[in-house]
Amino acid sequence: MRKKLLLFVALVMTFTMIFTGCGQKTTADEGKKGDDQLKVAFVYVGPVGDAGWSYAHDEGRKYLVENMPEVETTFIESVPEGSDSERVLTELAEKGNKIIFATSFGYMDSVMNVAKKYPDVTFLHCSGYKTAENVATYFGRMYQPRYLSGVVAGKKTKSNEIGYVAAFPIPEVIRGINAFTLGVKSVNPEATVKVVWTNTWYDPAKEKEAAKSLLDAGADVITQHQDTPGPQQAAQEQNAFSIGYNTDMSQFAPEAYLTSPVWNWGPYYVSAVKAIQEGTWKSEKYWGGIKAGTVDLAPMTNLVDDETKAMVEEDKKKLMETDWDVFTGMIKDQDGNVKVEEGKTLTDEELLSMDWFVEGVEGTIGK
Repeated sequence: MRKKLLLFVALVMTFTMIFTGCGQKTTADEGKKGDDQLKVAFVYVGPVGDAGWSYAHDEGRKYLVENMPEVETTFIESVPEGSDSERVLTELAEKGNKIIFATSFGYMDSVMNVAKKYPDVTFLHCSGYKTAENVATYFGRMYQPRYLSGVVAGKKTKSNEIGYVAAFPIPEVIRGINAFTLGVKSVNPEATVKVVWTNTWYDPAKEKEAAKSLLDAGADVITQHQDTPGPQQAAQEQNAFSIGYNTDMSQFAPEAYLTSPVWNWGPYYVSAVKAIQEGTWKSEKYWGGIKAGTVDLAPMTNLVDDETKAMVEEDKKKLMETDWDVFTGMIKDQDGNVKVEEGKTLTDEELLSMDWFVEGVEGTIGK
């Protein structure tokens, strides 16, 4: 009887451990181990297998390990934004991690709270805007390749209706929608971009259904600010075309996929860690673009014609070699009001707080 009771208790403990850890995974198996090694941690909002945002950041972490093998790295995936992220950040600081990369906008307040308690730890927050002596922000000018992908979509559409599956109505997403639409309108003034909000970063089923609703409404090209290939798979199933995000997602919808705006975090991670290691680091708001290599457009497939590819390359060259940028006027909003005068360019502060749609977008912010 006693043996059966012990076995039952053991099983209960096992299942408790399994379900307590469900949805969150900690990995610390890369780089050299040792008490004197620099410990670097990464916190991801989604699973590293999402093929999107978290996957791209984890590829950057691997690049860091490859180029700085003396560094020990840890990552925790699927950490919800909010109070849970504060707990995770605290645990990582307590475990001796001297550098912590928090890779989602919603971690911002948690980072600031924890950073106050651990002044000897350097925190780098992706896509936020709050800084402190031991807190920096970093991001990429994803709106630049978004614009280029808009050129691709504007040339590809036949219905002149393009669907955009969007995550949350925050400036980052709004800025991307606007940049994409400006790219579309630069080559196809008759086309419009219809937005559907999912209020998710990672929900393959919901994001796929959102794409289906856009396709059913007449869209023949689907793009996305989501971390899964669900919207592209929906496009392929209905013989439409798709543009991905975060990484080259061609393998998930090869009959529909045109290209993707993509991230390349590795070089930034190496430069930041080296600066901290060498004592030259200072808190900053890093925002690298195509010229810096932080963002880019993935190779366009054979579904994109040569004329369009040449147009994209010409615009990319302008972004890399001139002062021209995507949000250079004249630009009007949905109501026809001039938001950016001819020859003027929005400042970084204006871009980071963007809360309006450009002319050509169909949809309401937040709905």
